[in-house]
Amino acid sequence: MDRIEDIAPDAMTQAQKTVFDQLVAGRGRILAPYRVWIHSPDVASRMESLGTYLNKRSTLSTREVEIGILVIAAHWRSPYVINAHIREGMAAGLTREQVDAILAGRDPRLVDPHEKAVHAFASEVVGGDKLSDARFAELTKALGRDSQAELLVLLGYYTSVALAMKVHDMPVPGA
Repeated sequence: MDRIEDIAPDAMTQAQKTVFDQLVAGRGRILAPYRVWIHSPDVASRMESLGTYLNKRSTLSTREVEIGILVIAAHWRSPYVINAHIREGMAAGLTREQVDAILAGRDPRLVDPHEKAVHAFASEVVGGDKLSDARFAELTKALGRDSQAELLVLLGYYTSVALAMKVHDMPVPGA
């Protein structure tokens, strides 16, 4: 069953057409999660704005963004997002061994202290336990408040992506 209901361009509301045109103009196509979100054009528009910021203008490096995405994709066991971000993580310079370790919930043996803090913070947040005050202070010092705030939003944004793909049973390309 195809759970994603695409909207034909001639059946879109004006708001949906506006968002669709913005998405295609900016990315050349409409990415899979936006096929879900476009049913609520205000949500799709805001998610595009947030996603573009997180992926292109964040204080987090591309590698750090990919570390966070891989942690959240593994947490939600979202095959579509896992598959897409294995490639993206490796393109950002993570080794296959590091990617596999992140997906398995193991230590990826990162060298950079900021990357280590990103991984630790993301892993502990999705682990479900409240961070102790001492651990919170340690990770806040390593990340800085700006990166910490952006990492939390990245985890939330990609939770939405992972859940949209999982709930809509989006097939993994090439699988």
